[in-house]
Amino acid sequence: MPSLRDYRDRIKSVKSTRKITSAMKMVAASKLRRTQEQAQSAQPYAKAMAGMLARVSGNISDGAENAPKLLVGTGADEKHLLIVVTANRGLCGGFNAYIIKSALAHIETLESQGKNVSLITIGKKGHVALSRVHKDKIIHYFDDVLGRDNIEYAKADKVAQMVLSRFDMSEFDVCAMLFNQFVSVLVQRPIKMQLIPFELESEEGEEAAGFHDGACCDEETGYLFPYSYEPSEDEILDALLPRNVGVQIFRGLLDSAAGEQAARMTAMDNATRNAGDMIDDLTLKYNRARQAYITKELIEIISGAEAM
Repeated sequence: MPSLRDYRDRIKSVKSTRKITSAMKMVAASKLRRTQEQAQSAQPYAKAMAGMLARVSGNISDGAENAPKLLVGTGADEKHLLIVVTANRGLCGGFNAYIIKSALAHIETLESQGKNVSLITIGKKGHVALSRVHKDKIIHYFDDVLGRDNIEYAKADKVAQMVLSRFDMSEFDVCAMLFNQFVSVLVQRPIKMQLIPFELESEEGEEAAGFHDGACCDEETGYLFPYSYEPSEDEILDALLPRNVGVQIFRGLLDSAAGEQAARMTAMDNATRNAGDMIDDLTLKYNRARQAYITKELIEIISGAEAM
């Protein structure tokens, strides 16, 4: 049975831990407000970019001779590049574990189909975990993209430029980004977003692009988007598609950063509550042990007095 000193030391230790988790919860809550505002501010631009690309690309068929490769792809589907975004730090519940598990499952699915997979990791936790089983597939690790302060577009553009340069060198056919989408403070959903070739999102993109019960379809020409562009659609897409890669990566990084702070705040709140429950339980056991110790001493004193 633990002594009274053991109980006191344990209670003191748990109280110190509760102070730390409580402070981390408040810091995460403060950072969450900032990252959430930043993520929400980037959403309209990213959606408008997807809508613009959808409208411009509506008049270009996949078999067009001058169609940009970023739009129609290389014509193959053998080499896949995955950008996996996690956090640099832990203590955020299952935030990192969920995206790592999703990445491993996606890699296994692609390899079962005979695809060649390569990885770019953003965030220390994902890099360490994936290095254990797929070290040979990691072609680059970005350790300076996710900083302690606000995420800058310049850092996301740095990732985008590497991806675009490797695509120009025909190192992959399809590029997708895996990250935790920020849904709410309590929900962060692991998703896969295809970057290359450009893929219109099923719901948001169609609404942004103007798909409203066929209102954008010209029956005479058969075009989905009966607009005239100056300069040509090809020139517009050549300028917009590379920028879209950077915008979507930036959007994913912001979502991941907001989700990380939300997950950490929730995890630290649960840890603080659990520490409080543990302190109550240890205090109760301490009081019982102390009462038993006092009772035992009284019995010994009374028994000694009676024996005399």
